[in-house]
Amino acid sequence: MIRILIADDHAVVRQGVKQIITDEADMQVVAEAENAAQVLQLVAADKLNVVILDISMPGGKSGLDLLPEIKSLYPMIKVLILSMHAEEQFAVRALKSGASGYITKQSAPTELVRAIRKVQSGGKYISQSIAEQLAFFYSDDSNTPLHEKLSDREFQVLRMIAVGQTLREIADELNISEKTVGTYRVRILEKMNMTRNAELIRYAVQKKLIE
Repeated sequence: MIRILIADDHAVVRQGVKQIITDEADMQVVAEAENAAQVLQLVAADKLNVVILDISMPGGKSGLDLLPEIKSLYPMIKVLILSMHAEEQFAVRALKSGASGYITKQSAPTELVRAIRKVQSGGKYISQSIAEQLAFFYSDDSNTPLHEKLSDREFQVLRMIAVGQTLREIADELNISEKTVGTYRVRILEKMNMTRNAELIRYAVQKKLIE
């Protein structure tokens, strides 16, 4: 039996995914979570095989922030990202951070079931377009999108800057110093060949890195 945790802040989405899984004899939803704190609590308390994880989560910690933490603490758990965001926005970063698969919420129910079985068996579930992006990422740096050159923390800070948060607000939310946030900002600008926050914001909007 594949034991599954559904992590999404929308109850309607959780119910829909649960209904799809309920129809499968070899799968069971054993827990649901609506934020990062609940996810960590539940993965510690239950023997899970697969976590179906959304990227957008409330409480200051996104699914992308949570992903490496889950994989570090519980490497045997497979994480399948189920997101409203198109693959080209976050899939490569999610896979680099330890996800076993990435599908969108627009996918057919049968695709979700296939993805769960694939990742549980030790495989990776990605589309052909994402496979090509990964190939470019590892073989030719010139084809890599600018934001993929950022570390996970830098990418997180980029998104926070892009939605208008100040350095102090970012520092408070991430529990780091304002000076450290400023250092991340400088690194981000350097890696992306930019000079101002306005350029970062424009880029994030164009690439749909923020909602």
